[in-house]
Amino acid sequence: MGARTCFFGAITGAKIARVVLESVQSFMSRVSMSQSILVTGGCGFIGSAVLHDLVANTDLQVVNVDKMTYAANAESVAALAGDPRYSFEKYDICDPAALRSIFKRHDPSFVMHLAAESHVDRSIDGPDAFVQTNVNGTFCLLEATREHLSGLSDERRDAFRFLHVSTDEVYGSLGPEGAFHETTPYSPRSPYSATKAASDHLVRAWGETYDLPVLISNCSNNYGPRQFPEKLIPLMILKALAGEQLPVYGDGQNVRDWLFVEDHAVALREILTRGIPGESYNVGGRAERRNIDLVEALCRVLDETQPRADGRSYGELITFVRDRPGHDLRYAMNIEKITHALDWAPQVTFEEGLARTVGWYLDNEAWWRPILQRGESTERLGLGAVQVGR
Repeated sequence: MGARTCFFGAITGAKIARVVLESVQSFMSRVSMSQSILVTGGCGFIGSAVLHDLVANTDLQVVNVDKMTYAANAESVAALAGDPRYSFEKYDICDPAALRSIFKRHDPSFVMHLAAESHVDRSIDGPDAFVQTNVNGTFCLLEATREHLSGLSDERRDAFRFLHVSTDEVYGSLGPEGAFHETTPYSPRSPYSATKAASDHLVRAWGETYDLPVLISNCSNNYGPRQFPEKLIPLMILKALAGEQLPVYGDGQNVRDWLFVEDHAVALREILTRGIPGESYNVGGRAERRNIDLVEALCRVLDETQPRADGRSYGELITFVRDRPGHDLRYAMNIEKITHALDWAPQVTFEEGLARTVGWYLDNEAWWRPILQRGESTERLGLGAVQVGR
């Protein structure tokens, strides 16, 4: 009887231990699932790629905060609408009361800040919107984050991260050699890049002054699916399909480093989860191309995938137009830091990414056609400055 009692006790103890273990695992799972990330600008080009990546590759509750300006598109995240881990908040990041309410409702453990006015040509014609969103909006978000962190436990505060997503344009212009490093001095040359530089400085200052756990990423030119057709690659695709001239600024010698947007989304996730607070990370595609070479490559892809009815090459539509004021000659990114520290490198070659991008626009006319039908101009902007003092 004693042996049976002992055996029974062992079985009971094992069951209890298993139940306790399962309860702990269940609790940890609930804690993980209850963590949320607040992403600003999630209906934009890069933001929508980030949201798709976060929902697919993390357990986080993903909160999309977007004002829904002209460049935002609800269709870019429509596939996420039914996911229980995704929610949408239509608010302006320049509204402090709205931000406080969002932080209170969702209690985020992370913030990824992508909301910004981003088109250089538009910044030349209307810099005020860029100052308001990129500078004041970042300030309001930092302050809301600071207030939120003041109410967190030490453990949660230590784990919190604020990732500010910026651009290589803050560094200015390169000559024919060299590349931007994280320590390259800032030298912005357009209203857009100046406001992004200002927002970078605000983020660093709030990290130093208020001990916010901030990170900054500076990326090269993104391309890929769901990009608003004012940017170079989708603009050229849609103009080519319409049989219109393909305007290339100046002599087409300006050089950019091209980064496929899905590679960028992975990089941002790595920086957010593994980056060191207070650090900045350059993100590039290792795909430098002159603008004219890029447009010619795009025309060749279209020649193969969507030949013109008259059998002529899309390349015949290329035309050179007056250059943009303050057009930086060349950007190039040194990405050794993120490669060595976070084991990230771009996976999509430029040729593969360009083919995938062209294919997406050919297959998704229902996404871009309404943009053109609502009267969004695909004509060039940014010439207003030429009329003053030139």
